[in-house]
Amino acid sequence: MSPMRVKMSSIHVLDPAAAFEFYTGTLGFEPLMVMPDYNLFIVQAPGIPDGPGLLLEPSDHPVAGAYRSGLYDLGMPAIVFGVPDVAAEMERLEARGVRFTGPPSIDAMGTQAVFDDGCGNYIQLHQDGAG
Repeated sequence: MSPMRVKMSSIHVLDPAAAFEFYTGTLGFEPLMVMPDYNLFIVQAPGIPDGPGLLLEPSDHPVAGAYRSGLYDLGMPAIVFGVPDVAAEMERLEARGVRFTGPPSIDAMGTQAVFDDGCGNYIQLHQDGAG
């Protein structure tokens, strides 16, 4: 029996088409499924063809909108992306105009930094290890 794995996850965004442009053009995700007529945009990490998809979900339902805006108003990241080097990723993204909420923090879990995706969410970058 094969182990269970994440096939798809989602993040609620203000505008899925604009989020698709940011997640592919700025962050470097690859398109997995694009159906603009259905407002359906799914991306995936580059170089992992069988990896999980990330659905850029419209937050036009009142419950979804309240959840997304509630997290944002509290400054809480909606999702965590793992990277091999937070400092290098911050430098790459800042050069592309991405706004981070502050410098990276380091604790026993590793190194973290948070940025605003411009689509209604804060996103946390995480690097394993303490440094």
